[in-house]
Amino acid sequence: MVERKVGWEPQGSHALIGGEIQRVDGKVKASGQAKYTNDINPPGTLFAKLLTAPHAHAKLVLLNIDKAKAVKGVKSVIVMAKLGDEIRYEGWPIVAIAAERPEFAEDGLRAIEFKFESLPHFVDGLDLKGAVEADLAADGKPLKLTKSLGKSEQGDVEVALKEAKHVHEGFYGVQTITHMSMEPHGSHAAWDGDHLNVALSTENVSGTSGQYVQPVGVEAMNVNVRCDFLGSGFGSKSTVDVWDVACAKLSKVTGKPVRLMLSRTTEMQIAGNRPSAFAEVTVGCDAEGNVTAWDSRHWGSNGLEGSIVGLDVTPYVFRPKNRKSIATGIATNCSPERPWRAPHHPQACAYTQTALDDLAAKAGIDSLQFFTKNLNLTSLPHIYEPELEIAAKLMDWKGKWHPRGKGAGNGPVKRGIGVALHTWNGAANQSNVTLKIHSDGSVEVVTGSQDVGTGTRTCIAQVAADTFGVSMSAVKVSLGSNQFPKAGASEGSSTIGGVTGPVRRTTQQALWKILDLVAIRHTVDGTTLAARDGKVWSGDKEICTWKQAASLIGPMGLELYGGPVTDDEGLTNHQVGGVQMAEVAVDTETGVIRIVKMVAVQDAGMIVNRLLARSQVYSGLIMGIAYSLCEERIMDNKTGRFINANLNDYKLPRIGDIGDLVVEFYEPESEYKRGVIGLSEPPVISTGAAISNAVANAIGVRVPVLPLTPKRVLDALKGAKG
Repeated sequence: MVERKVGWEPQGSHALIGGEIQRVDGKVKASGQAKYTNDINPPGTLFAKLLTAPHAHAKLVLLNIDKAKAVKGVKSVIVMAKLGDEIRYEGWPIVAIAAERPEFAEDGLRAIEFKFESLPHFVDGLDLKGAVEADLAADGKPLKLTKSLGKSEQGDVEVALKEAKHVHEGFYGVQTITHMSMEPHGSHAAWDGDHLNVALSTENVSGTSGQYVQPVGVEAMNVNVRCDFLGSGFGSKSTVDVWDVACAKLSKVTGKPVRLMLSRTTEMQIAGNRPSAFAEVTVGCDAEGNVTAWDSRHWGSNGLEGSIVGLDVTPYVFRPKNRKSIATGIATNCSPERPWRAPHHPQACAYTQTALDDLAAKAGIDSLQFFTKNLNLTSLPHIYEPELEIAAKLMDWKGKWHPRGKGAGNGPVKRGIGVALHTWNGAANQSNVTLKIHSDGSVEVVTGSQDVGTGTRTCIAQVAADTFGVSMSAVKVSLGSNQFPKAGASEGSSTIGGVTGPVRRTTQQALWKILDLVAIRHTVDGTTLAARDGKVWSGDKEICTWKQAASLIGPMGLELYGGPVTDDEGLTNHQVGGVQMAEVAVDTETGVIRIVKMVAVQDAGMIVNRLLARSQVYSGLIMGIAYSLCEERIMDNKTGRFINANLNDYKLPRIGDIGDLVVEFYEPESEYKRGVIGLSEPPVISTGAAISNAVANAIGVRVPVLPLTPKRVLDALKGAKG
C-alpha cells in the first residue's frame, strides 16, 4: 500500500473546493419545502403556549389554574413556578398550556388567576453610579448590584500617561441587543412508549439528548433529537430550555405530540441577548503616535449574574506595554445573556478602537496611519498590515480621508470614513463522520452536525465530491440527528472546519484504498493515480471510470469512520484577523446616518466554498450595521419592563439602510496550509467601531454609545456646540 498524507492542495488546484458553489439545499429552502421545527405538524398535534411574568422582580402570591383546565380544547396545564417563588425578570415562565388549537391555548391562559407582589428592581446596566448608590442605601442589607470582576495591570500606566505627548479621556458604550433569530426557540415533542422523539430548534443536535434526562425522567439513549433545518440561533440555541422540558412533559401527560414555539415577545425577553458594556478610558501616545498607555474601567450587565466583558479582551487587539483595566459587573433584573456571535469581542472593540481613534484625532494623525503605526502592539501584524493596504485601496482612503469635521461636505449632510480591526480564536469542534461508498460509485456522508445557515451540507458534499472526482449529485449528506455520529455544537465559528476536516481525511483514506485496488487490477503504479472528472487517471492516461473503480470494493461497499481532526494535520486551525472600513453620510439636521460603503478584508485559511464564505462576511457586516445604528433593548426603569420587545419597536435595518458592501479575502499563498478556520463570527466584530469612527470623522464629534440613533447624534452635536 502506498504511503500518503492527508491534507488540502493549494487554493485553485481543486475542482470543487474553494469554488463558488450554490447551496445544495437552496431550492428546498426557497420553495418552502424545507421543514423547520414550526413545520412539524403530524395528526393530533397539540399546541402549547406559555404564561409568563409581567414583572421584573416579584413574588408569586396567587396561582389558580382550575378554570384554565375547563376551557374548551385545553388538554393539559403544567405549572412551572410555585407559590412564593421569586420572579427575577420579565418573561419568567409560570404556566404552560397545551390545547387542540392555538387559540384554545390562548383562551386557557386568559382563564388563569394569578397575582404578584412587586419587589424592588434594577434594570439599567449603564447606571453604575445608581447601582453603587442603591447598594449603599440598602440599610445594612446590600442589594449586591455591583460586583468587582477584577483588575488587569501591566507596566507603569501612571508614569506612561505623564510622559505621553497626547492624552485622551473618553466615555464609550454599547447597549444590550437581542439575538433576533428568524425562527423562535421551541420544539415538537412526541412519545413512543418510553422513547421521546423531539424536533428541536438547536445548534447542538448531538449534545442535547442528555439534557432531557433529569428534568423529564427519560434515559438518554431513548431520546431522539432531530433538526433538519434551523432558522438561525447566533449562539443562543445550544441547550434544552425550560419550555422544551415543558413541551416534553405536556406530550407525556396527554399522550399526544405537542409543539411549543415561543412568541416573538417572549423570544426577545428571555431567549438570549448580548450584554451591554460601557467604559471610561484614558489613553496616551508619544509625539509620533505610538500608543504608550491605556487605563480603563468598564462595566455593564449580562442580567442576574452581573458579569460583563472580560479583562482578557480589554484593551482589544492593541495591547500597549503599559495598561490597566478594571471591570465591574452590575446585576440587573433582566434575563441572562447567551453567546452572541463572537461573545464580548464587538463590545471590547467598540470601546477600545473608538478611544484609539479619538487619540489619533487629538494627535492630528490620519486614523489609518495611526492604526498601522501601532500594529506592533497586536498579535497579527503580518495579517493586519496587508489587509489594511487592501482595504485602503478598496475604500479609496487617500481620496476620502479628511481631518475630523473638515471637508466633509458644504451642506448639512457630512461624509466621513473610519477603520477598525478584529481577531477571533474560534473553538475546537469535535465532530465524527461515517463515510459509505457503494459499489455503484455513489457516496454517503453521515454526521450528527447541524446546518445553521452556513451551508454545512453543501461544504461536506463539496469536499467528498472533490476528493473522489465526482459530481456533487453523487454525494448524499445526512445530518441533523443525534442518532448519527456525534458532532460538535455550532459555536465558536467551528462547524465547517469541524466537519470538513474529518470528511477530507476519511474520503482521502477511502480513495487511497480504492486506488490501490485499481493499481493492482490494472498493473499501474499507485503513486501516479488520481481521481477527477468521474474517472481514475495515471497522469494524462485514463485508467477506468470512477464507477468501475468503486465496483472493485465488492457488493458490500466500503464504510469508514472518521473522528475529530487535530491542528497538526493541517485540516483545521484557529485564529483569524480582519479589518473593516466604513464610509457614512450623516445628516446633521436630523441625526440620520446612512451607510455609504463598507469594506471588509478577512483572512480565513482554506476556503471550502467561496460563495458561502463571502455570504458569512456579508451577514456579519449587516448584523454589525444593525447593532451600530438601530438595534437596542430598551428597558423602562420605572416598571422594569422590556418595552420594545416586538418587531414594530425593536428597530432593524432594511435593505436600503445597508449601503454598498465590499468583501475581500486575504489569501497569501500558504494560507491553505493553515486548514479551514472559522468565519461566521469575526466579520461582526469591528463593524461597530468602524462605523462609529466614520461618524466622528464626518461630524467632528464622538457619539459615545451604540446604537448611533438620530437622538444620540443630535445630542452629541448639541453637546459639542455647548
